[in-house]
Amino acid sequence: MTTPLRAAIVGTGAIAHAHAEALRALGSRADLVAVVDLDADRARAFADRFGATAVHPDIATLLRDESLDLVHICTPPKTHVPLAVLALRAGVPALIEKPTALSLAEMDELVAVSRETGVPALTVFQHRFGAPAQRLIDLLHEGALGRPLLAACETLWYRTPDYFDLPWRGRWDVEGGGPTMGHGIHQFDLLLAVLGPWRRLTAFAARRSLPTDTEDVSLAVVEFDNGALANVTNSIVSPREVSRLRFDFEHATVEVEHLYGYTESNWTFTPAPGHDALAERWAAEAAAADPDERSSHTSQLAAVLDALAAGREPGVAADEARRTLEFAAATYASAFRGVPVRAGDITPDDPFYRAMDGGAVPWPPLKETSV
Repeated sequence: MTTPLRAAIVGTGAIAHAHAEALRALGSRADLVAVVDLDADRARAFADRFGATAVHPDIATLLRDESLDLVHICTPPKTHVPLAVLALRAGVPALIEKPTALSLAEMDELVAVSRETGVPALTVFQHRFGAPAQRLIDLLHEGALGRPLLAACETLWYRTPDYFDLPWRGRWDVEGGGPTMGHGIHQFDLLLAVLGPWRRLTAFAARRSLPTDTEDVSLAVVEFDNGALANVTNSIVSPREVSRLRFDFEHATVEVEHLYGYTESNWTFTPAPGHDALAERWAAEAAAADPDERSSHTSQLAAVLDALAAGREPGVAADEARRTLEFAAATYASAFRGVPVRAGDITPDDPFYRAMDGGAVPWPPLKETSV
C-alpha cells in the first residue's frame, strides 16, 4: 500500500477550501496533516472540518514540527514567495496559488531558490489538467490539427464594489494587479500552454467602474512564435459571466466555454472540410473520459502526486509559470506605456520587472497605502 502524501495548508481563507477538498477527493493518496493561520480560531475550525490534526501559528513552526511532502500556499499574494522560499529551503515542495509572485523580480528569486535546492515550486493553473485540454495539446503536438492560426481568450467576470472591502484586494502592492493577475491569468495560462511561447503583444488596460487601484479590464493582441495571433480580454465588469477559449487551427476549431471549471460537455470540436475523422476521434476519446471530471484543484493535485511518485518534475513548475507572469507584466507595460512589448523586453533594470504597475498607472489611487 502506498504511503499517503503528507500535506499542509498555509492560510485558511476561501481558496484554501478548494485545496482541502482536493486533498479529500484523493482519498488514501493524500492526508491533510496540518494547517497554518494567524487566526487561531479560524485555523482550528478549518482543521476540524477537513480532518487535520495539527494547527500552527506560522510556517516556521509548521516546518520545524511536521514531516511534510507538500505545502499549499493559500495566503494573500504578497506573501506567496516569502512563504514558498521557506518551504523550499526546508526541502518541502510548495504548491502556490496564483499569482505565484507580485513581480518578475520575485518570480526569478523563486526560480533561483528552486534550482538551488532542487525542490519544486509549483503554481496552481488547474485548467491545464482537464482531460480535454490535455487531449488538445496532444493533438497539436502530434500535428493532427495542422498549424495554429488564430485564438481568442476571454475572462468576462463580474465583481461588485464590496468585493474590494478586503484590505488586500485591488492594490498593486499586495495583490499585484486586477483581473489580468487575479482572474484571467487562468485562461491565458491555458492559452500559452496550448500555443507555446508568445513573441510580442500590444495591450490596453483601464479602471472603468470599480473602487480599486488596479485595472478592472484589460485586453491584448498577441503574436506567438509559431505565427498564431490571439486576443486576450480580462474583465470584472461583465454581468454575463463567461470564461471562453477558441482555437482555430488549419484542420479544426476547438472551443471551451465555462465559468470556473470545465467538463467534457463545455468543449466543442468543429472539423474543417475533409477532416471529419478528427471530429470522430475527439468524440470517441471524449466519450471514453469521465463526463463529470472538472478542471479543478483536484485534477492538478492528482497530476502532481503522479509526478512525485514517478520521480518526474510536476507541473506547473516555476520556470514555466514565469512565462505566464511575464505575459501579465508585458500587458501592463504595453498598456501603460502605449507601446508594443516583446518577450524578454522586461529586464531587471525595467520598473515593470520590480512591480506590475511599473510606477506608471495613469489613474489616481483610491485605497490607503498601508495594510
